[in-house]
Amino acid sequence: MYGPGQPSLDQLQVFLTIVEAGSFAAAGRKLGRATSAVSYTIATLEQQLGVQLFDRNRTRKPVLTTIGASVLSEVRTVSIGVDSLRAKIRGMLGGLESEVSLVVDVMLPTSRVVDAAQAFEQEFPTVTLRLHAEALGAVTQLVLSGVATVGISGPEHKSLSGLEQVHIGGVELIPVAAPTHPLAKSNSIPPGAARDHVQLVLADRSTLTEGKDLGVVGNRTWRLSDLGSKHALLLAGIGWGSMPEPMIRADIKAGRLRQIRLPEWGRGFYAMQAIYRTETPPGPAAAWLIDRFALQAGRDW
Repeated sequence: MYGPGQPSLDQLQVFLTIVEAGSFAAAGRKLGRATSAVSYTIATLEQQLGVQLFDRNRTRKPVLTTIGASVLSEVRTVSIGVDSLRAKIRGMLGGLESEVSLVVDVMLPTSRVVDAAQAFEQEFPTVTLRLHAEALGAVTQLVLSGVATVGISGPEHKSLSGLEQVHIGGVELIPVAAPTHPLAKSNSIPPGAARDHVQLVLADRSTLTEGKDLGVVGNRTWRLSDLGSKHALLLAGIGWGSMPEPMIRADIKAGRLRQIRLPEWGRGFYAMQAIYRTETPPGPAAAWLIDRFALQAGRDW
């Protein structure tokens, strides 16, 4: 027994136009075809599928049969898919990327990532955005290896050649501890006192800054590769450490964490740049994304 035939995209488009226009004649006017041609197209489609899509007997206007109504959503899905494909091809022929891979430093406030991603989706609905989150030198390593088109990185790449950079602001890093921690209980911390307590330090999983200590004060350190784990341990009172201010703003306000004033701690501003390889400059979508991050600079996130 043979199954349904394979309808053409034109037949499906005529079917949708009739549903939207309300009649064969109105669909013909919209498509620039004779009513008889529209009627013939639907008759051929029904013959191929082996089902009746419109009830033409009980009313002068075509009414979807039960089967016609049930396949309507599927036909619309096919039509939307074809439209998306054509839009993507048009964009690619015009130089628009089909995909942008972005890697961001975990220090970047989540609200900035969300803002950029939402705006990107509105501006480039046909471009796929692949998002990675890494710490420290691992961001630069993904860009250098070609895994990521654009990176939002800290200062770890400064000595490397072959990279272009665009300043996008940064984030304030402040030392904090739980209220129960000895450093948080003291109103005046003497120089060197922090060295006697465990400092929680974000570890670099790349080889770019291997062996380098960034912002390390304590003699005793616990290394963590995940900023979320560091946050959890700080809340639990296990050690002290610096965190991006937006990430612990609510904790400080609620009293779950306290900022500690260390004499040896300078201004902990973590400057950030959008980076990309010189040999592979960003296309229109990636360049727009860099501009979006640059426009965010200076705002309170």
